[in-house]
Amino acid sequence: MKGPAARTRTALRAEPAGEARWDLDLPDEAATASLAAAVARALKPGDLLTLGGDLGVGKTTFARALVRAWAGDPELEAPSPTFTLLQTYDLPRGVIVHADLYRLTGPEELDELGWDEAGEDAIVLVEWPDRLGAELPPDRLELILGLGADPESRSARLVGHGGFAERLSRLRDGQTFLRDAGWGEASRAHIQGDASGRIYERLTLGGRSAILMDAPPRPLDPPTRDGKSYLALAKLAADVRPFVAVADGLRSLGYGAPEIYAADLQTGFLLVEDLGVEPVVALGAPIPSRYEAAVDLLADLHGRSVPTELPVGPERYQLPRYDVSAFLAECDLLNEWYLPETSGFAPDPEARAAFHALWAAALEPIVAEPLTWTLRDYHSPNLTWRGDREGLMRLGVLDFQDCVLGPPAYDVVSLLQDARVDMPDGLEMALAARYLAARRKADPAFEPKAFARAYATLGAQRATKILGIFVRLAKRDGKPNYLHGLPRVRRALAANLDHPDLADLNAWYAAHLGLSEPG
Repeated sequence: MKGPAARTRTALRAEPAGEARWDLDLPDEAATASLAAAVARALKPGDLLTLGGDLGVGKTTFARALVRAWAGDPELEAPSPTFTLLQTYDLPRGVIVHADLYRLTGPEELDELGWDEAGEDAIVLVEWPDRLGAELPPDRLELILGLGADPESRSARLVGHGGFAERLSRLRDGQTFLRDAGWGEASRAHIQGDASGRIYERLTLGGRSAILMDAPPRPLDPPTRDGKSYLALAKLAADVRPFVAVADGLRSLGYGAPEIYAADLQTGFLLVEDLGVEPVVALGAPIPSRYEAAVDLLADLHGRSVPTELPVGPERYQLPRYDVSAFLAECDLLNEWYLPETSGFAPDPEARAAFHALWAAALEPIVAEPLTWTLRDYHSPNLTWRGDREGLMRLGVLDFQDCVLGPPAYDVVSLLQDARVDMPDGLEMALAARYLAARRKADPAFEPKAFARAYATLGAQRATKILGIFVRLAKRDGKPNYLHGLPRVRRALAANLDHPDLADLNAWYAAHLGLSEPG
């Protein structure tokens, strides 16, 4: 079967203004189903897809294939709504409403169907959309099907209106990327993503598997301080170049980062090695032997001299420094998101100035020490276990695009104080001791006391940041499940602030968060 991207007849157009068009030939019903699955991946709750074309061109066939693709169930019962007019599917990823309005005479009959209520927060597929009247939402996707050159084939035109124009362009670019990489005919399955806006899919083709990473360049946030956006202040990756550079760098050191099979650095599509799905945790708790391997990898990395810039294509990528200003930008998420949500107000300017001064004093000695590659998100969701490999290659490592030159202790505390994991009593200290022993063995001059101070300081800083991030994810990005991790993060924050060198910071938190100072 040829996928739809392989049969594009015309280039994507952006005419008239506010529209994007994509014309395709569909040789058979399988190609129609493939296009439906591709469109399903681009939809989200609240979207409207209108289905146009004469009787018998396959609008219901397309809608049925789309519903099954969204459900991840090729056998899902998906009856035609010809007689019921509305067919609703309450699926784990969201509700789909499929409407066939052929028998309506005008928009005034929609109220009798409960149209407004049925389509609220749902993906809505509408056959015969002219029955809705002249006023259609400005942001919508339109599909027009027609008969092809033979009885089995169809022509298809997708039109993205308003805000959907850019999304249709993205869909088409992704299909073209996979076709050019030789994976255009792969079956595709959605993978639950991370806290970012990236989209992941697992592809299978001829017994092989790979991961499609869809990560468009990130727009800059509005300036927050010194005329810079949070993205710039916190030294976060703006595109996929850092991921490619660091992946190649980690593999060159013998670590299990994914191989890059194909990359479009401009559009942000990557096809990468599938590192598997076996986790390093079980029932929300660490698997000790796998965490030991994760600690060993960090000890090995931190004992090496690593380059400060890496090749990416014909260019060189300079790893940014995780400096005090970056740490402070992250800490401010507490003041901007967490405290206003939990207490109803943000700290006044005087309190905020004291907060900055205390954190700067705590962090400056740490960033003055020798730095290493700080992967930044080195914790259970981004680690997989590959038992068929040897040594450190047993650990699959992901989500390192925000890698910086930073303190070694940061990734250790990221792993051992994972906001999603319940760490059994004693295991955190046992794993930290394992790390310290490995570092001392490689370098007798390594100073455990200085590391312990950095571990507590960066643990408190990271917990401060995560409290703000989790509230931001819930309130701004509509991901309320992250709020469940707040109690665990508060406990980690309190434990780290108990370090005697952080007494002044602890007093600030006691006054503004209600954390208890040590007795």
